[in-house]
Amino acid sequence: MGPHPAVAAIRLAVRRVLHDILTDHSSHSPRSRTTGERAGERVGGRIGARLARPVGGIQAIPEQTPNERPPSPLVLVACSGGADSMALASALAFEAPKLGIRAGGITVDHGLQPGSDLRADEVALRLRELGLDPVESITVTVGRDGGPEAAARDARYAALDAALDRHGGTAILLGHTRDDQAETVLLGLARGSGIRSLSGMAAVSGAGGRYRRPFLQLDRQTARKACMVQALPVWDDPHNADPAYTRSRLRHEGLPALEKALGKGVVEALARTAQLSRDDADALDTWASQAEASVRDAAGLLECAKLYALPPAVRRRILRRAAIEAGAPAGSLFARHIEEVDRLITGWRGQGAINLPGKVVAQRQGGRLVIRQG
Repeated sequence: MGPHPAVAAIRLAVRRVLHDILTDHSSHSPRSRTTGERAGERVGGRIGARLARPVGGIQAIPEQTPNERPPSPLVLVACSGGADSMALASALAFEAPKLGIRAGGITVDHGLQPGSDLRADEVALRLRELGLDPVESITVTVGRDGGPEAAARDARYAALDAALDRHGGTAILLGHTRDDQAETVLLGLARGSGIRSLSGMAAVSGAGGRYRRPFLQLDRQTARKACMVQALPVWDDPHNADPAYTRSRLRHEGLPALEKALGKGVVEALARTAQLSRDDADALDTWASQAEASVRDAAGLLECAKLYALPPAVRRRILRRAAIEAGAPAGSLFARHIEEVDRLITGWRGQGAINLPGKVVAQRQGGRLVIRQG
């Protein structure tokens, strides 16, 4: 008799991602040297051994033989102790050894609740009991920039990045589910920030594709059921039910209200919208990247007439990229900022400079758009 359907679902999702990681890891590993390349390295008439004899008192550097496999990658799971991440940790612990992948775990203590340090130690113990190694509990200091949720997220990702680099890992698995994706799409819609916000979370993100989200096609209930049938203890973060947090209100009030008004299937539809929006946004980003060179003059300045001829979605992407390159923080640059800059192109009436975040200024000068530090 096979595993419970919920357990089978989480394991399959993780197995697929681990196969992708193995493929990426193999393609980036130093290639083995061929017999022909090694043939010229004969020592005493024999093909050089893996450790060649010292020549002139200098030891040769060990080489990878043609039959030698690259070191197995290390994959970490970010685990809060909640049902989603505990299910993910259990699936990683089960699947990774079968594929020859090393598996570890990281838990982050944000220090925002009494006893959070003890809870982080408990989570680390559970991860070790699953057989994960290395396991690390990291305490972070949460700032105030962008509000409590954004500040906690920034501190968490900084800690995860540092841990991955410190352990020499290849990727970190995150337990975001289809429900989380639906919430992210609605939050983006409320901000009115454009199609990129509607695209939600990417299955692969971060520098070099270091963050992987295997559960974006699974609902939250499946992860919780998988924990229950495996007798995995889980911790329900009280912040997730605190109406002081926007995502919590959306989860417990907004989405249920939508389902009551529109019927079941809202979460699935929003997750599908995220993927379709991401495909469109990626295509527009590519178009903007290719078009940017054609709207700059010999000095690299943006030409207003050429920008005007582009579709608005492409033009605004070029303007946003130019503002970020000039020093505007991407997280503080909103649609309204780009719309104001865009009016220097489409609604020019001699208006003055536009002030952007990061002390960046955009102004029109002699048919050129100049974006620089003010």
